[in-house]
Amino acid sequence: MRRLIFPILMVLATAAFAQKTAPAAAPATTTATAPATIVTTDSDARDSREQFKELLRRTPPEVGKVLKLDPTLFNNEPYLATYPALAAFVKQHPEVAHNPAYYLEDVWIGDRDPRTSGARMWQETMEGVFFFAIFSTVVGVLTWLVRMIVEQRRWSRLSRVQTEVHGKVLERLTSNDELLRYMETPAGRRFLESAPIPVDTASRQVSAPIGKILWSIQMGLVVAAAGIGLAFVSTHIDKDASQPIYALGVVAISVGVGFVLSAIVSFILSRRLRLFEPPEVSNV
Repeated sequence: MRRLIFPILMVLATAAFAQKTAPAAAPATTTATAPATIVTTDSDARDSREQFKELLRRTPPEVGKVLKLDPTLFNNEPYLATYPALAAFVKQHPEVAHNPAYYLEDVWIGDRDPRTSGARMWQETMEGVFFFAIFSTVVGVLTWLVRMIVEQRRWSRLSRVQTEVHGKVLERLTSNDELLRYMETPAGRRFLESAPIPVDTASRQVSAPIGKILWSIQMGLVVAAAGIGLAFVSTHIDKDASQPIYALGVVAISVGVGFVLSAIVSFILSRRLRLFEPPEVSNV
């Protein structure tokens, strides 16, 4: 009996020890695997933030500003109860309340978003420049049309008067001899010189573009000076507003330099084409 009792006690002791160690090992396994189930990756966080941003777009703009000013409202159930969709999202994603700055990064509390103020300033400046260009073009075209109409009416009236006078004078000359004698007199020469159309078209010469060269130089200097002024002003104003003004200054300087270079090229070409030399006088 003693030999049978001792092995039985050994078997019972081993079974009892195995039952005690098995429950102790189970919590260790659970503890090792639990963190893997709650860890969120960066892609999941970005997706959650995009969903949260889309949810804020469907809510009044003041909600995001209030939550950014007081992030503790994420844990205020009475406040979130006013917005059921927001409350359900925060309950489903508790990380929003733990890191509100990350999820409210795109919410701007001031009147204007500093990231879009520069773009808005660019847009307003370009709209002003575009409007000014259209207005200047329309005014220039209308001015040119009015000037052409006035000059045409003036030329037509003068031509009609001269034609009537010349017709009456020629009616009083009955023969060619009288016409030739009349043309040799000082009054006859003035009569021919007052014709609306020049008689001797061969004497007209191509003049050198002195006026255009001087106009290009003047315009270039004025535009370049305006560009330098804009660039100088851009260094003494706000950074967001200085970018479009500086860009306009650079463009104006480039245009002014272009005018001056065109004047220099015109001067060189005129010298090589001998447009500055006086035309030869023919004795024929």
